[in-house]
Amino acid sequence: MKVTTGYGETWLGNIKDQVQAAEAAGFDGITTGELKHNSILALTLAAEHTEHIELATGVTIAFPRSPFVMAQTAWDLQEFSKGRINIGLGTQVKGHNLRRFGGTWTPPAKRMESYIGMMRAVWRSWQDGEKPAYATDDYNYTLMTPAFNPGPIDYPHPKISLASVGPRMAEAAGFCADGLRPHGFMTEKYLRETLLPAVKKGVDRAGRTLDDISISVGGFNAFGENDSEVEQSIEALRRPISFYGSTRSYHGVFRAHGLESLGMQLHELSQKGQWDKMFDAVTFEVALEMANASTYDDLPQFAREHFEYADRISFPMPSGRERGGMYGGDASKEAKAAVPSEERLQWLIKELHDV
Repeated sequence: MKVTTGYGETWLGNIKDQVQAAEAAGFDGITTGELKHNSILALTLAAEHTEHIELATGVTIAFPRSPFVMAQTAWDLQEFSKGRINIGLGTQVKGHNLRRFGGTWTPPAKRMESYIGMMRAVWRSWQDGEKPAYATDDYNYTLMTPAFNPGPIDYPHPKISLASVGPRMAEAAGFCADGLRPHGFMTEKYLRETLLPAVKKGVDRAGRTLDDISISVGGFNAFGENDSEVEQSIEALRRPISFYGSTRSYHGVFRAHGLESLGMQLHELSQKGQWDKMFDAVTFEVALEMANASTYDDLPQFAREHFEYADRISFPMPSGRERGGMYGGDASKEAKAAVPSEERLQWLIKELHDV
């Protein structure tokens, strides 16, 4: 199992130190998100300031960018990084596409399959000279002239991973992506009962096998050096659960645990901007039920028993960047998730490589 960590979500001047520290710590990959900052700019700096670690986004919001623009960006970065790029794509929900990005909205899973299909068609035209002839209801790629063709590169096509909460997007990942990155708002129960069967449906439709797709550990991880630290990490999950759980399109996860009424309560509170009441609505017991909880000593065996479907897992850097307040509300009195020490992290990476 590969071990990755996050970086970015900060001003660009901080990226160099973050990514070099992650590479020195022995992580197999680093991933940047796209909340307050641009994931592609962070990815570019990561490519410049590292040598061998895999570089990923988790996620780059797809639909505000055309698939040609995304293909061109990934192609340049794949050449620049010497073949280390894994573009993680996500759709965001309808309201953000329409009202934050000023974009358009059509059925997202079908559109994402077309989006990825066009990206790959663009790459084939550049690498192999294939004539552009890609046309779907959502996207067309039928024109490429020498003036706009960067030509082939000396590396494989960039990898594409796809974020998913619902089964239809998980099926799309199985059909056309290199990897599935389950959304953080996830549980083992929901993943096994809903997402993994959908991935299987997708790979069957494409004539592929599950070995053709990389799957990350899904859900909220609550790890620690001892039981007290594990409980602290579970407590720290209450805020992100309250934030993501307010999104109605994610309520299938709550439904799998008989908690759909909590989701509706969170949605109503979010409409009023009552972030602290949302936090209060998510109890420790709810967070415990949704968490992957283990001490570090037990984690390798826990991973063998609970994460056999996955080939990668993520840990925070030992420095433990503070992210208080990113989900709204007053985080000053909330628990902070436990972060492994450098020594413990080295042991975990070694042990998990053997899982």
